[in-house]
Amino acid sequence: MLSGKFGRMGIGVASIGLGLLAGGCAPEASAEDGRTAASTPANAMVDAALAATIAETPTIKVYKSPTCGCCALWVDHMRQAGFELDVEDTDDMIGVKVDAGLPLQLQSCHTALVGDYVFEGHIPADVIARFLAEKPSASGLAVPGMPIGSPGMEFGDRVDPYDVIQFDAAGNISVYESR
Repeated sequence: MLSGKFGRMGIGVASIGLGLLAGGCAPEASAEDGRTAASTPANAMVDAALAATIAETPTIKVYKSPTCGCCALWVDHMRQAGFELDVEDTDDMIGVKVDAGLPLQLQSCHTALVGDYVFEGHIPADVIARFLAEKPSASGLAVPGMPIGSPGMEFGDRVDPYDVIQFDAAGNISVYESR
């Protein structure tokens, strides 16, 4: 069972996640709505040691809604960091998440798979690279919801604090990193 701030937000995050899944996320970003791609290239945030991990990482399979602009911006962020991605647009995001074993309270808009790991939502590329380098005995990482300022969710200078959550098949959930 979740405790602390995750216990309080779990239902809200699940509701947001289901709404995103049903509604297909946000439309493509435009200059009119104030959202832009990250002003700092993703690869500038990845140090040399993590760059080697990125180069050795197999192609990451990304599932996203065909109408989700924020997911497309996250894909751009990951590619700028040097990751190879195979992107599949699907209208069955709920099925992808269930098949991946993703806990309901951690769901967001897009799901990425590489090896035995699941990466859910707007996780920064450098965090994914570090996680892959560490090779923990976890199922993956998630950024629940769609926090403003996370990769693909840039909106001017606004950056809301958020947590990157680590989870495992036994249902254990912990904060991997706070941003």
